[in-house]
Amino acid sequence: MSTPRSPRAQRLARLTALCAATLLLASCGGGGGGGGGSTDDGATGGSAAPPVPPSSGAPGGTPTTTLDATRLAHQASFGPTEALVADIRTRGPSAWLAAQMTTASARYTRGGNGDVHQWTGSGNYCDGRSATCWRDNFSSQPLLWDFYRNAVGGADQLRQRVAFALQKIVVVSNLEVEGTYGMRYYYNTLLDNAFGNYRQVLKKVALSPLMGDYLNNANNDKAAPNENFARELLQLFSIGTCELNANGTLKGGACSPTYGNETVRHYAYALTGWTYPAGGSTAWGCWPQSTHCRYYAGDMVPVAQYHDTLERPLLSGITVPAGSSADQALEAVLDSLMQHPNMAPFIGRQLIQQLVASNPSAAYVGRVAAAFNAGRHQGFGSGQRGDLAATVAAVLLDAEARSEIPTRSAGKLREPVLHFTGVLRALGGRTDGDALGWWWGETMRQHVFRPPSVFNYFPPDYPLPGVAGLKAPEFGIHNANTSLERLNYLTYLLWWGGSAASADVPGALGTRVDLQPYTADAADAAKLVDRLSTLALGARLPSATRTQVIAAVEAYTAQNDAQNWATNRVRQAAYLVFGSPNYQVQR
Repeated sequence: MSTPRSPRAQRLARLTALCAATLLLASCGGGGGGGGGSTDDGATGGSAAPPVPPSSGAPGGTPTTTLDATRLAHQASFGPTEALVADIRTRGPSAWLAAQMTTASARYTRGGNGDVHQWTGSGNYCDGRSATCWRDNFSSQPLLWDFYRNAVGGADQLRQRVAFALQKIVVVSNLEVEGTYGMRYYYNTLLDNAFGNYRQVLKKVALSPLMGDYLNNANNDKAAPNENFARELLQLFSIGTCELNANGTLKGGACSPTYGNETVRHYAYALTGWTYPAGGSTAWGCWPQSTHCRYYAGDMVPVAQYHDTLERPLLSGITVPAGSSADQALEAVLDSLMQHPNMAPFIGRQLIQQLVASNPSAAYVGRVAAAFNAGRHQGFGSGQRGDLAATVAAVLLDAEARSEIPTRSAGKLREPVLHFTGVLRALGGRTDGDALGWWWGETMRQHVFRPPSVFNYFPPDYPLPGVAGLKAPEFGIHNANTSLERLNYLTYLLWWGGSAASADVPGALGTRVDLQPYTADAADAAKLVDRLSTLALGARLPSATRTQVIAAVEAYTAQNDAQNWATNRVRQAAYLVFGSPNYQVQR
C-alpha cells in the first residue's frame, strides 16, 4: 500500500507527472497518441492488432484498429467516446464516414427573430424589455449554447465538425455584426452545405446579408464600389494571394501574385447591386433609395440601378459581358473562382489543417485537390467539381491521415474548442455551453462566433515558433498563459465540479463531467490509466510517462482518503492524461 500523502504532496505528484510527460515529449519528438510508447490495441493491454487499411471503392466497411478509430474520432468529431471508437472500429473509416454524411443535422435554433430589424419605435429595441434582451436578440450567445450542445452530444459529429471548419474559412464575427437570427441563418447554411458543393457555399456567402453587412457588400454602389468583400473573397475564401501548383506548393518556388488591385476592382464592380432581403424596416425609412433596410433572414436581392453593367475581365479567362445583370455577374464570378487552379489546393489544404495536420505533405494536398476537382473519392461525391463530400473523404481517408506511425511534423496542436469538447465527451460530460464562451472561450482566446477579424482566430500560415519551415496555426493563440489555462480548465471540470445550471439559460444543463463509470477501475491504477489513455490517445501512454502517472494516481488510497479515494484517483488520472502533451498535440 502506498504511503499516505498530504493534499499538497498529491498536487505536487500531479505536477511532477505532468512535467515528466512534457520532458518526455521533447525527448521523444512527438506528443501523439502512444507516441514512443506501447501500441497495445486494448484498454488494458494485450497484443497489438495489425493495422487495417481503409477500404477502397464504394464507401464500405473494413474493421480497423483502436488506434486508427481513435485518431479518426479526433479528426472527424469533437472528441472520442468509448462508444464512438467502438463504432468506428467495427464499421471501418469509410463506412463510418458514409453513415455520418447521411445522419440528420442538429441545427441552430435558439435566440430571437427578425423583430430587431423591424423595430420602428423610438429609442432602443431593448428599452423596457428583459435584462437578457441584448443577449437573446443581438449576440451570438444563444448560438454558442447550440454549438456546444451539438458538439458534445450531437449524433452528426462529422457535419458539425466540417461546418466548424468552414466557419473558420468564410468568417463573420459577432464583434462586428449583431442580430442573432441572422447569424443563426448563416451558420445553418454552413451545416446544410457541409457535404454539398463549395461553389454553393461561396454563392450563399456572397448572397448572405450578414456577410454583406460584415464586409460592406450590401448596398454596394457601382458609383463607388467598396472592395472589402471582393478582396476577402479572393484572398481568404477561395484562391489566396500566391499562384499555386496543383499540390499547393508555390509556382516557381516563390510567391507570384494571383491577382492585383485592378483585378480586385473588377470583382468589386461585378458584385455591386445587391441589397438586403425584404422584411426590414426602421422609423426613418430605408437608404439608399430603392434599397431594403437591414434584414438578415434570407439571401440578398438585386437592385439593378446600383449594379455595374460594363464588361469586367475576371480570372480564369472569364469575363462578365457588358449588360449583365447582378445574378449573371455573380455566376461569372463563381465560375472564375471554381475554374481557377488555386481553388482546389488552397481550400483542400485548409480543410486538412482544420481536421488532420498543420503541415500536410505536398502529395497529400495534391490528392485532396484532385478529389475536389474530380468531385469523387473512393465512392464519395457527385462527380461535380468542388464536391465537399468527396473532398472531406479524401482528407480523412488519405494515407497520411490514417497512418498509425505519424512523422515528427504530423498532426496539430489541439485548439481550445476541441480541448473543451474532447474532455467533456470522453468523460461523459454535458454542457449547455454557457461557461465556454465569455469565461473559458475568452480566457483561451477562442470564443466561438466572435473571432477578432476576418482572418479567423489564427491564420493558417502561422509559423511554428523556433522551427523553421513548419506551420502551426493554433499556436497563433497559444502562449504561456493559455498553456496553463488548459490545465486550469481540467481543474475546473475535475476538481471544482464544473458549473451548475444557470437559471437564466434556457434549458440549462451547466457544464459537468461524469466520473462514476471510471471508478470501477480505480482499485487498479494501471488499468484505470490505460483505459483513459486508450480513450484519449488510442494507446497506452509512453512507458516512462505511464509509470509516473500511475504513481501519482496511487497517491490516493483508502487509508489516506477513505471516502473519496476512488473518485480522486479518476480525477488524478484524467487530469494527467488530458493535460499531457500527448493529448494536447493531436497526432
